Amino acid sequence: MSKKLLISDANIIIDIVAGELVDVMFSLNYEFGTPDILYVEELEDQHSGILNAGLKLFELKPESIDVANSYYQKNIATRVSANDCLALSLAQQEECALLTGDSKLKQLAIIEGITVHGTLWLVDMMFNNRLISVIDAENAYRKMLNDGSRLPEKEIKKQLIKFSHK
Repeated sequence: MSKKLLISDANIIIDIVAGELVDVMFSLNYEFGTPDILYVEELEDQHSGILNAGLKLFELKPESIDVANSYYQKNIATRVSANDCLALSLAQQEECALLTGDSKLKQLAIIEGITVHGTLWLVDMMFNNRLISVIDAENAYRKMLNDGSRLPEKEIKKQLIKFSHK
């Protein structure tokens, strides 16, 4: 059975790297990809090891680049970045879900009919697949938040309480 593809924006990758969950993420039954342009502009300098771990880079087709440009032009006021628009367009191109922690990108993806997941969902998947413990999740979240992640602390607490009752 082939693995389902998930397209990620940069902030999810940055969270997972900060939380030291890269190997765990890539042991999930998913493939993870991102637009090649996004990788070069936002991840390559500080997170190049993510390619060796298994991140796949995708080139957008010309029509997908046009769609991304259209999203960007329509959403300049809401500050959805050009690279985030590329990630959304790539998820559409590949007919798969999008991983993002950016609320404005999430809203746009939902409007466009794209399934969206975030860092908390990924950690939930890791926990439910018995790849991490409650303590591992707590430690990972602490590292992410200390690294500057804007994860919702109230939701993290709820999730950790749920984990501890399983």
